[in-house]
Amino acid sequence: MFEVFWVALLTDLATGLGVVPFAFFKRASDRWSGVTTAVASGMMLSASVFALADKALRRGNAVEVIVGMIAGAAFFAGSANLVSTRRWRLGQWNEASSRQSIVVIATMFVHSIPEGVAIGVGYATGEVRFGLLLAIAIAVHNIPEGTAVALPLRANGASLWSCFWYAILTSVPQPIVAVPAYLLISVAQPLLPASLGFAGGAMIFLVVSELLPESFARCSKPATAWGVTTGLVAMLGFTAALGL
Repeated sequence: MFEVFWVALLTDLATGLGVVPFAFFKRASDRWSGVTTAVASGMMLSASVFALADKALRRGNAVEVIVGMIAGAAFFAGSANLVSTRRWRLGQWNEASSRQSIVVIATMFVHSIPEGVAIGVGYATGEVRFGLLLAIAIAVHNIPEGTAVALPLRANGASLWSCFWYAILTSVPQPIVAVPAYLLISVAQPLLPASLGFAGGAMIFLVVSELLPESFARCSKPATAWGVTTGLVAMLGFTAALGL
């Protein structure tokens, strides 16, 4: 349980690394952000399909896994839609200046929930290397996420430290949710196949609805395609190396 928490906490802190480029440049390259987002997308797709869904099918039947994946996608879609309809203000900024930053922060915060679930469920399988594999994929994904959070904040004059803490905030659900998910599935093993499917479905929906469009907007289609392919192949390599 303690390992689950600390690993999930490290994935949260990895989000802060996305702010590092702003210590050297006033504005991080859109192309860099787009390519790293594409790489993270490939890693998460690989983890969702070839790790989560594959292991779920080995632990249960296809119906449980499919229902879990659809439920995970619906959860993320509903949460993201709820966030996008709210009108909040950030500090002393007006609503127009606050909107982009708040939407990015809130969206990242919501989609950190299924990522935390994925880490907890991964460890609940009893295979530490499997949980670690998912944590690595999520940590890598969190770095460009931190950059995405910092971009609109820095454009509005926010300090580097403010960007760093807001970036960390967006991934706070990961260590908070990972432990309850681990404990629940550890004592309710019949829920494991559907839970693995839930985490996989939510992550797939996240990649397709949020990350890939963001990558396409920031870099060329070939760059996005190569980034996704590189991330997917790299995660398959991690999977093979860990013997999963």
